[in-house]
This record gives sequence, structure tokens and C-alpha cells, in this order.
Amino acid sequence: MKTKYELEYTLNTSPNILFSRLSTPEGLSEWFADNVNLRRGKYTFIWEGSEQEASVVQKKANNYIRFHWEEDEDQEEFFEFRIRTHELTGDVALIITDFAEEDEKDDAVDLWDSQVSELKHAIGL
Repeated sequence: MKTKYELEYTLNTSPNILFSRLSTPEGLSEWFADNVNLRRGKYTFIWEGSEQEASVVQKKANNYIRFHWEEDEDQEEFFEFRIRTHELTGDVALIITDFAEEDEKDDAVDLWDSQVSELKHAIGL
């Protein structure tokens, strides 16, 4: 049984720039996967020759996008990128929600840390 967890990263960029990196095949292939294709509403993520398909469950421009991996049987499981702007400071945060098996959670968090570091690099931070 997978458990849900959330990670938060502060990124000094505009929600608009960030959202394009989270929601377009071009943006996602800059940091999340080696290559990303979008056909008939399905995203295909490619890493070193292996492919995974995901569909968008919900999205709101410059706010959030939620994906569901096609291979996940549990429809309640997803991964989501949410953008939150702090009202007082104007800081932009990326909140990632994902699911992992308890014994795989540390590895999953390490992977997200590494992916987000690629994202920062892609944005020029």
C-alpha cells in the first residue's frame, strides 16, 4: 500500500514560467524525463529507453497539474505539481504530491530532490 507525501521547494521564478515547465512536453523534458510526448491527451515520459504513460486528471493554468500513471491500478494515486505564491513575501513554492511504498519513500524523495535541482537549472536558478 502506497502512502501519500508532499514536498515543498521554493523557486525564485514566476508561476507562469514554472507552470510551462510542469505542464508542457517541452518543459517536462527539460528536467523531469529524457523526452516527453503528448498524444491524444496522454503524456509519454521516456527515461533511458523505458516509457511510462500518464494522463492529466486535473489542471488549472499557473496553479496546478495532476497526473495519473496509466500503470497504477489505484485511481486515487497521482502525482501533482502545485504552485503556491506566498502572499507576504511573493516567494513562489512548488509543492509536489506523490505516493510511494513506505520502504521506497526515501529513494523517491531523493529522486524528487534531484529532479527539482534539474528544474532549477533549466529555469536558470
